[in-house]
Amino acid sequence: MVLQRDAKTNVWGWAAPGEKVTVKFKGKSYRATADANGNWAIRLAPLKAGGPYTMDIKASNRLVIKDILVGDVYLCSGQSNMVHQMSLHNITYAEDIATADYPQIRHFWIPTTTNLEGPAQDLPPGSWKSANPEDVNNFSAVAYFFARKLYRQYKIPIGLINASVGGTPIEAWMSEEGLKDFAPILATIEKNRDTSYVNPIRRRALAAANANRQKAEQDKGLTGAVKWYETAYEPKGWRTINIPGYWEDQGIKDLNGVVWYRREIEVPASMTGVPAKVFLGRIVDADVLYINGNQVGNTTYQYPQRRYSLPAGTLKPGKNLFVIRVTNNGGKGGFVPDKPYYIVANEQTLDLKGYWQYKVGEVYPPVSGSGGMESGFSAQNQPTALYNAMVAPATNYTLKGILWYQGESNAGNPTQYKKLLPALIADWRNKWQQGNIPFLYVQLPNFMEVNYTPSESNWALMREAALQSLSVPNTAMAVTIDLGEWNDIHPDNKKDVGERLALAAQKLIYGEKNIVASGPLFQSANVAGNKITVSFTDTGSGLTSIDGEELNWFAVAGADKKFVWANARIEGDKVVVWSEEVPEPKYVRYGWADNPDGANLYNKEGLPASPFRTDE
Repeated sequence: MVLQRDAKTNVWGWAAPGEKVTVKFKGKSYRATADANGNWAIRLAPLKAGGPYTMDIKASNRLVIKDILVGDVYLCSGQSNMVHQMSLHNITYAEDIATADYPQIRHFWIPTTTNLEGPAQDLPPGSWKSANPEDVNNFSAVAYFFARKLYRQYKIPIGLINASVGGTPIEAWMSEEGLKDFAPILATIEKNRDTSYVNPIRRRALAAANANRQKAEQDKGLTGAVKWYETAYEPKGWRTINIPGYWEDQGIKDLNGVVWYRREIEVPASMTGVPAKVFLGRIVDADVLYINGNQVGNTTYQYPQRRYSLPAGTLKPGKNLFVIRVTNNGGKGGFVPDKPYYIVANEQTLDLKGYWQYKVGEVYPPVSGSGGMESGFSAQNQPTALYNAMVAPATNYTLKGILWYQGESNAGNPTQYKKLLPALIADWRNKWQQGNIPFLYVQLPNFMEVNYTPSESNWALMREAALQSLSVPNTAMAVTIDLGEWNDIHPDNKKDVGERLALAAQKLIYGEKNIVASGPLFQSANVAGNKITVSFTDTGSGLTSIDGEELNWFAVAGADKKFVWANARIEGDKVVVWSEEVPEPKYVRYGWADNPDGANLYNKEGLPASPFRTDE
C-alpha cells in the first residue's frame, strides 16, 4: 500500500472488545486497546517519503503487511470518466501501457457496492496494484496520467484510491449530513430506508427486465430452424441500411428491440491466415458479431469501443459473411457515427462502412412509467448510496488531496448542481477531518452536436457551476473544453485530462507558484459604448488564438438578452468584444454551448479558456 507522508497517519482496525493491539512500524511501537465495539486506532508519527517498509500488527493474532511505501495519496472519485480504465483506451495508449514501469505508482480499486441504510464500516475486498504493463490496464486512465506526471516530476510514491461508478449523480456520493440543506433529497433518503417502498419497485423493474429477456429469446433470428447468422441461411425480406448511423434516422421509427445486420465482405488473401482485429466503433446498446457463422465477439452495453480480436484463420480469402445482432432498449439504436469501422490485418485495413442489409428480429413493448422510479430502481443512483458503501469506510485514510470527475449525470439540473458541488466539497472535508484538504476537479468537456446559433445549454451551466466552485478555498479546476468528442460522452483523450489535473496539483499542492496551471478564467467585464472589455486571470505569458484564426464563440446581447455572434479582439491581457447588431451591449458569453467546437481562446502556455457568461 501507500501511506501519506509528512502527516500523522491513521491506522485502524477491529479486534475483540478490550483486546490489546500493538503496531510496529519503522522502528517504533504503537499501542491501542479495542473499545467496547471492537474498534481500535493509532496514529503514526509523520513519515518521510520512502520505502518499502513492513508493518507488524499483533493482538491475539498477527498481521504482517509488506511492501509499504510512503508518499502522497489521492482519493479519485466520480462517474464513468474517472472509472474508465487504461484498457478501454488501449489503442490510443498502447505505448503508455507497454512501457508502464512505475512500481511506486499504486492504485486501489474499490468495487462498486451500495448501502441505503447508512455508512458502512469496511470496504468490499480490494487490493493495491502497481503500474506495470499488466496491472496498469485496470488503473483509471485519468488518475494514472495524473500520478505519472507527478511521479516523474517529484519521484515521490503516489497512491490512488479509486471510488468511482459510471452513470452516477453527485448526491449518491454525499453523506446524509452533507445533504442537510436539500430537503427533497433528504425525503428520498428516508423513503429509501423503507423496504416496503423499495422492494416493490425492484420487483417491477426485475419483471420488466425479465419480460424483455423473454422477448429477446423470441428473436426470430435465433428461433428459426436456420439461425440468421449461419452461412446456410438464405436471407429474405432484408432491407438496405447504412453503417454507421442510427436506425431511427434511416426509416425505422421508435424501435426498441433487436435488429440484425449482414453483409458479405470481400477479404484479400494477404489479410488472411494471420490474427486480425475488427473495429466496430460504438453500438447502442449491445451487440454480437458473427463471422462466417461463428460468434467472435460481443459487448453488453453501449459505451465501450468495439474492438474484437480474431484468431488466425477466422477470415478466409474471398467472401466472408459478417452478421451483427444489435439490441437496443431505449432511444436511438445502431452504430454511432464518426467512429472507426474497419478490419485490420497484416498491416492492411478494410473499410466496413457503407450499405448493409438489415431485418428486425424482435420488437420490445414501450416502456411504461415516467422514466423515474416506476420504470426501475438503481441503488447506485440513490442519495448517499455510494458514499455509505465506498467512501465512508475510507474517511480515516490520510490523504494528500481529492480528484473529482463527475457531472454528466446531473446535467438535467445544473442549477441544483451549483449548490451540490460546494456542498460535496464541504461534506468530504468534514468527514476526513484534514482541514481544507485540496480538492481538484474536472470541468465537463465539449459534447453533443455543434449548434451554430447562440443558444442555451445545460452543459454550459454545468461548466459554470464548476467555475463558480473555485470560490471554495483550496480548490482547482482542469478546463477540458477542447478534449471532448461530439458523439462520445467518454472521450478518448484521458492523458491531457490527467496531466491538467497534475498541473493544478503542482501549483495548489506542491507550491510551484510560478507555474501556469490553468487556462484563462473570467474575472470581470467592463461596458464602454458599443464594446465590452473582458478581463481574465491565469493569462500566463499572454492570451492567444490557438489556431491563429479570429476569436470565435463570443456572443453579446443588450438588455433584451438576445445573443448574437460577436467580433472579438485580444488587447494585451484582455479581450474586446462587439457586434454591429448590438449598439448598446450589456452581456457577453464565451463558449456557451453544449459543444463549442474549436473555441480558440487560450493562454500562450496552450491551456484553453473556460466558458463563461455575464448575464446570470
